Amino acid sequence: MYAVVPPDYICLPPPPPQPVHFLYTIKRGSEELMSHGAMVTNGTGLSPQLQGEMNDAKKVKLDSGANPPSRVVHIRSLPHEAAETDIVQLGMPFGKMTNVLVLKQKNQAFLEFQDESAAINMVSYYQTNPAQVRLKPCYVQFSNHKELKTDASHSFQNANAQAALQAAQAVMVSGNADEQTTILRVIVDNVLYPVTLEVLHQLFSRFGKVLKIITFTKNNTFQALIQFSDPISATTAKASLDGQNIYNGCNTLKIDYSKLTNLNVKYNNDKSRDFTRPDLPSGDPALDQLQMGGAPGMVTSPFTAVPGFGAASPTAISAAVAQGAHAFGLAGGVPMAGFGMASPGAFGAAARLGMPLAAQGGSSVILVSNLDEEKVTPDALFTLFGVYGDVHRVKILFNKKDNALVQMADPHQAQLAITYLDKVRVWGKNIRVAQSRHAVVQMPKEGQPDAGLTKDFVNSPLHRFKRPGSKNCQNIFPPSAVLHLSNIPASVTEEQIQSWFSDYGAVRAFKFFQKDRKMALVQMSSVDEAIHALIGMHNKQVGENSHLRVSFSKSTI
Repeated sequence: MYAVVPPDYICLPPPPPQPVHFLYTIKRGSEELMSHGAMVTNGTGLSPQLQGEMNDAKKVKLDSGANPPSRVVHIRSLPHEAAETDIVQLGMPFGKMTNVLVLKQKNQAFLEFQDESAAINMVSYYQTNPAQVRLKPCYVQFSNHKELKTDASHSFQNANAQAALQAAQAVMVSGNADEQTTILRVIVDNVLYPVTLEVLHQLFSRFGKVLKIITFTKNNTFQALIQFSDPISATTAKASLDGQNIYNGCNTLKIDYSKLTNLNVKYNNDKSRDFTRPDLPSGDPALDQLQMGGAPGMVTSPFTAVPGFGAASPTAISAAVAQGAHAFGLAGGVPMAGFGMASPGAFGAAARLGMPLAAQGGSSVILVSNLDEEKVTPDALFTLFGVYGDVHRVKILFNKKDNALVQMADPHQAQLAITYLDKVRVWGKNIRVAQSRHAVVQMPKEGQPDAGLTKDFVNSPLHRFKRPGSKNCQNIFPPSAVLHLSNIPASVTEEQIQSWFSDYGAVRAFKFFQKDRKMALVQMSSVDEAIHALIGMHNKQVGENSHLRVSFSKSTI
């Protein structure tokens, strides 16, 4: 009934703490909103009209009537934690909503109604009764846009929007929001990494305000009760997270509605938290008993069922996880990679807790299998995996040449490569990309035959991400049929470029950037051909001192 975030896009294999981001904040996130006018490709992605709205939003005074009535309402001065559910709740009293877009970095949002009359009623009402989102006043006005268009490049955010809209519609149809529960019961199956109260709070608060959390184990299964401030947020969280994995291939969430109407939290500690009552005592963990709807029960450590954590205190584990917890969200990990989770603790912290190496989830080495052993080379893998991080070493296995080990600069980059390249078709075969149990790729010993199957790229001048915070970090996209070219000399013609790329497949479209002829887009007939073209053309010398740069693009021609 509800929209569910695509499973392959939500949950990432556990990485170590990342600079953030649940992942790098993409400055071009506002490209999701497309206007009727010309769109600046690979620029801000905002039409002149929308850019004007952004500038207007900096004004403190609301200029009512600045824009003519429209189905799209523009909300600004939002708190940073505002989510799609908050915006949808603002619009619920006025009619059916068809789209919502939250621009967190701008503290703004756009809400589209099915009928213009509903938008008119909303703007009119909030001009006389100032709107509030999470207790912060915000401003409501008409948008310059007549409709709200979002593209598929940020599927996580689009799925969140659809889940929030459908949850609101379900409540509106029922006619009584009070009948909808605000409490979810969460069961975590296949637990390989610890789940803390902090992890749950960061994950579920993406869908609305979380008031209380109680965690416990029952029948050796980690469970939690999570109370939201409203039924829309609870419904949206269930629709988006039920059946998803917190970490890649493990820690699976099973969510249903609780029959409880309120959680009675007595202590604020590692197992229970009332976020509305910071004054509660921490209690004695050894004697901690909670009343849940009148049913007493001893709350045991949520980590007793986790291999390697039986002797570790919840506090120690919580501290370890906190080192990686900041990676939630778009600001420091995979682009929307959606619910991408940071590693459950730094590599070193996990070791201190006694975790076996295979469970630490912090390796920079990935195993690539099902390769075409006739075509694969260390340089080809260096170029392909180099789209998602700096490759340090590549080893094609001597006795099994359709397998290779690729060592990235850090575990986060390894995560990106796994997320974007697993099951991608390369040289006619769907490759598999997974984390390796190896910590490093060993170079062959002196005198040991290797036949050129192992190569060290640590000092290569061809790394894309040598400078921290470079624009390349903000333009990482999944493999696509459209390639972005840069560093094109003025002497190179369109015909030459098309001729080069036609060696790898059919070129369907091509165009130079209007404002910068050093860049262009080329569209191949398939993603497979685009991958082969990127491997063959990236770093190709196209001038005396110029080498072509090729990346996957989210744009269309």
